[in-house]
Amino acid sequence: MKVYAGTGTHLPFADIEAHVRRVEALGYDGIKVPETVNDGMITAALVAEHSERLRIVTAIILAFPRSPMQLAYSAWGVQQFAEGRLNLGLGTQVKGNIEGRYGVPWTPPIGRMREYLQALQAIFAAFQSGEGVRYEGEQYRITRLQPRFNPGPIDCPPPSLWLGAVNPAICRLAGELADGVLTHPTNSSPRYLREVTLANIAEGAKRTGRDPSEVELIPSLQLLTGATQEEIDRQREVVRESMGFWYSTPPYWPTLQIHGFTELGPQLRELTRAGKWDEMSSLISDELIDALMPEGTYDRIADIILEWYGDIVDGVTFPLPQDPARDEQVARVIEQLQAA
Repeated sequence: MKVYAGTGTHLPFADIEAHVRRVEALGYDGIKVPETVNDGMITAALVAEHSERLRIVTAIILAFPRSPMQLAYSAWGVQQFAEGRLNLGLGTQVKGNIEGRYGVPWTPPIGRMREYLQALQAIFAAFQSGEGVRYEGEQYRITRLQPRFNPGPIDCPPPSLWLGAVNPAICRLAGELADGVLTHPTNSSPRYLREVTLANIAEGAKRTGRDPSEVELIPSLQLLTGATQEEIDRQREVVRESMGFWYSTPPYWPTLQIHGFTELGPQLRELTRAGKWDEMSSLISDELIDALMPEGTYDRIADIILEWYGDIVDGVTFPLPQDPARDEQVARVIEQLQAA
């Protein structure tokens, strides 16, 4: 099993080098790169600069605010610089953010993302061959690539294409066209992965005659771990706040429904509408946390993760400890997971 570190959503560019060197020293296989307040492709380039072997997974780059050609140029350059270590994870975001934050028109996301992936594949093929490109869909038409603007071939495969996937439709699309799937923390329980994510990846793969095992799956684990139970208990209270915020969002409710907490989503939604943000965490019960999150101290957590996820995923995320004094313990956890 491969083990991935995260990158803080607000980590300044100036701190990337130290973070990456620590991740690599601990023995992680790869590192996830977010796109929250910084451009994810710039972060990916910095990770490539300061690492030697880490697999770089963008989790996730927002596709729709960028044209496919614009993103293809960025990804091609990073892939060459990283000597083949880039895994380009893409996501749709939601209508409110695409229109309100980025000022880009929203159209039905599944068909649009299908065309986006196909356009990237066509562009990458044109870059590698040195020839022109022709992709014509309903959302995207890319028909011009003069030799002057073609970066030319690289000495490694094109970036693999991954999708951030929550709902069944995007999982089916991943099964059709993508190389991997990245889940959100809200849809990463083993039951959700089996009943929704993997089932729909398999359905999509069948449509295009693929083997579903060709699509890698890396969930964004929610887990509670630390050197002591006291550390874990403190994390549990922090988790209540994030879960209260996440599960107030309707697209994340299917996990609640699968696990028997159907009424919780609308209750949290009402609190957001009333502006009662401070009350949301009080609705997150220990029963819900226990259903969704593996828990254990560093000396036990590897076995627990493997019990939950060992037969259904290709890799997992595992958090760096806040205290570097715990690095040696985390390195042992990473080794145990990798040996599975």
